[in-house]
Amino acid sequence: MKIKHIAVALFFIMIVTALSACSDKPKPEDRFQSYVDLWQKQDFDKMYSYLSADAKKSISKKKFTERYKDIYGGIEAKNLKVSFKKPKDEVKPDKNGNVKLPFKVSMETLAGPVKFTEKATLVEQENKDKKNWYINWSPAMIFPKLNKGDKVRVETLEGKRGEIVDRNEKGLAMNGVAAQIGLVPGKLGSNPDATKSKLASLLNIPEQQIENKLGASWVKADSFVPVTTINAADTELINKAVALPGVRNQNVEARIYPCKEACAHLTGYVGPITKELLEKKKDKGYNSESVIGRKGLELVLEDQLRARNGGIIYIENTDGDKTATIAKKAPKNGKDFRLSIDINVQKALYNQLKKDAGTAAAINPSTGDILGLVSAPSFDPNAFVLGISSDDYQKLSSDPKKPLLNRFTGTFTPGSSFKPITAAIGLETGAIDPDAVKTINSSKWQKDSSWGDYYVTRLDHASKVDLKEALVRSDNIYFAQAALAIGGKTFMKEAKKYGFGESLPIKYPMEKSTVTNSGALDKEVLLANTGYGQGQVNVNPLHLAVIYSAFVDEGNMIKPHLFYSDTGKPEYWKEGVMSPKTASTITKDLIQVIESPAGTAKHAKIDGVTLAGKTGTAEFKSKQGEKGKEDGWFVAYNTKNPSLLVSMMVENVKNGEGSHYVAPKVKNVFEKVLKK
Repeated sequence: MKIKHIAVALFFIMIVTALSACSDKPKPEDRFQSYVDLWQKQDFDKMYSYLSADAKKSISKKKFTERYKDIYGGIEAKNLKVSFKKPKDEVKPDKNGNVKLPFKVSMETLAGPVKFTEKATLVEQENKDKKNWYINWSPAMIFPKLNKGDKVRVETLEGKRGEIVDRNEKGLAMNGVAAQIGLVPGKLGSNPDATKSKLASLLNIPEQQIENKLGASWVKADSFVPVTTINAADTELINKAVALPGVRNQNVEARIYPCKEACAHLTGYVGPITKELLEKKKDKGYNSESVIGRKGLELVLEDQLRARNGGIIYIENTDGDKTATIAKKAPKNGKDFRLSIDINVQKALYNQLKKDAGTAAAINPSTGDILGLVSAPSFDPNAFVLGISSDDYQKLSSDPKKPLLNRFTGTFTPGSSFKPITAAIGLETGAIDPDAVKTINSSKWQKDSSWGDYYVTRLDHASKVDLKEALVRSDNIYFAQAALAIGGKTFMKEAKKYGFGESLPIKYPMEKSTVTNSGALDKEVLLANTGYGQGQVNVNPLHLAVIYSAFVDEGNMIKPHLFYSDTGKPEYWKEGVMSPKTASTITKDLIQVIESPAGTAKHAKIDGVTLAGKTGTAEFKSKQGEKGKEDGWFVAYNTKNPSLLVSMMVENVKNGEGSHYVAPKVKNVFEKVLKK
């Protein structure tokens, strides 16, 4: 009996062992799932260990991993998803001992989404005395129809960046052609160093820049290596360059700015994307070769102007024939913009300012069209697109007049050009009676001794002053007294109606105009100074033009717009900031600022054109009594069928001319535009 029990026990042990051996036998579906998991992680090194012996004979581990990395990198593969659904039933080998398992692959590429279903062939092989399932890998597992020796090619289908034109469809920021100067390394002649040195001197670039270009890993003896891009119209320079051994020229697409300096701050310019920007925008379709808006409207409208490139991914065989298209995405052109800007107005403004440091804004006060926005001095934006030299950039950045600074987006002390606003507030609140005559007998004034040594001063010594005379002669004392009569809280409340402290309702970002730094007018001297546009008042030149539109539009401030519209229906940003009567009263007085022999803007008078306007001189000095820096202002509009309103400021006007320097410039603009 004992022997019988032992035999039965041994029998059960053998059965359990056999069953255990069966359960430990590798299954092809489990094996392939492990491979898929590695593929999903893009762990190509470990994937290679799953390849069959025949597959390994066809491709080395190094080439296998490089093949995947190069293809996925070249097509900019993202969101790779490899999926395999295990069969419910037991997988049985075919008559050749192979197992075929279907799998799916999907990914995003530069040419759009790619999806395909393929079958993997697994074969059972012995490795180190252990049997397992291995993949009979072929290139078709990367993409169907990809064979040994085939290449996956990528072509970018470039979209066109949107263009910017003025109201008459004249080009402001356009797609054009530039000349790309480059070298063919194998054709530099008997003295390559001399050729490179001469080319560097011609192009005004460091010789090391050429060496760096030639040192790129992709460069071969017969490669065309781009060095720099220049203006295609500079034929003399191009001819001198291509006369050197191995130097070639080819036309390339480039952004061009026909308006040059006159529109530079408005249009801005594009440039190669920086590493910092690319890091921020890498998920928005940009790459290291992208061009992006860097300044001005090119930056403001970047998301709409930029093109979305398409692409095509295809298979090319060993004969160079295209055998299959993997993915294709059509390019999407950027949006074109037609501005309200009139290039003739823009140039007229710039020509008056180009020798100075200053800014100007011009609008149609009846429609809200922004006709011109200028900052001076300026620069040629084409130089930045083509690649400005370090010397030229240094000249611009070190220029004391700051040509790279966009002044029309900033705010400035308006001086007496602010007085019509004080007048409007005073009339609306009853603090000013337009017919009341004040007696002011001195060129300086203070409310009382609590002001200490501080006095408000004026240039004109007229003793009898009403509102009209105060505007005509630009009387600081009159408006200081008016501001005190209005009161600080009321002044601030009324000023907010004009948009102080608010952003202008346009796409282009501008600094907010402010009355005070703190938002309160609780000091008498500050309130008095505010009344005539000094103190802490800071106004944007476009905002000031929009405020003056209320004198034209019966007390309503026009809503400015930078983009062309042919609806002909004006919109208002602020309605009822003053009554039509107040607007009319001030316009009549501002006409006399120009028409009266005593008017501060009498030099702006134009025969046959009635203008209304106000001068302003903003003074900057550390203490009373000294002569400080002066900025000159003049704001004017034509009163018969008003179609042009200009706000202009010139910094640091010399010889005490202040606004008297600016008024003739604005006059010239009106003559150029209205009498064309």
